[in-house]
Amino acid sequence: MLRFPGQGPGTPDDVVIGPLDLAARVDEALAVQAVAFGLGADEIAVRRQIVLRHLTSPGARALGATTPSGRLVGFVYGMPNDRSHWWSTVVEPYLRSQGHEAWLDDSFVITELHVHPHYQNHGIGRALITTITDSADEPRSILSAIDTDSPARGLYRSLGYEDLARQVMFPSAPKPYAVMGAPLPLRRR
Repeated sequence: MLRFPGQGPGTPDDVVIGPLDLAARVDEALAVQAVAFGLGADEIAVRRQIVLRHLTSPGARALGATTPSGRLVGFVYGMPNDRSHWWSTVVEPYLRSQGHEAWLDDSFVITELHVHPHYQNHGIGRALITTITDSADEPRSILSAIDTDSPARGLYRSLGYEDLARQVMFPSAPKPYAVMGAPLPLRRR
């Protein structure tokens, strides 16, 4: 368990990073994602089913960031990558065209990482992603993020993630994504 002292308005005295029973707290996690990512009720309903399906994958695991009162303010989940999963089938041609198809093998994929906006910029997202990847058996990690110059992409770059493919279009996603990869363990400051 990791503790982070609160800093600034709206942050608690302590946020604890630890294992999360994501199936039991999926609605709380998706509420955080909705605020952090700007999702509507219909999209959350679809994502709920996706999360629950992902959690049945071998090696899937989750961490949460909780306040002293038990409020979930951030979460991450991931799993060893499987080429037969939908995400891999979508990104594979983009990675292949850039000579990075091998990243789909022997990688731990960060499926989702979200921190409530009132709790961002305090190291919580960094702690979530480094803690979950520190327990991975795979030698590297991959993820996808909206392909813009955002704080999230800045965080990933600071951890050692580099662009493997850009302008990746997912069906029904209005914005292009970048697929990023990093060797494990992730870079520390």
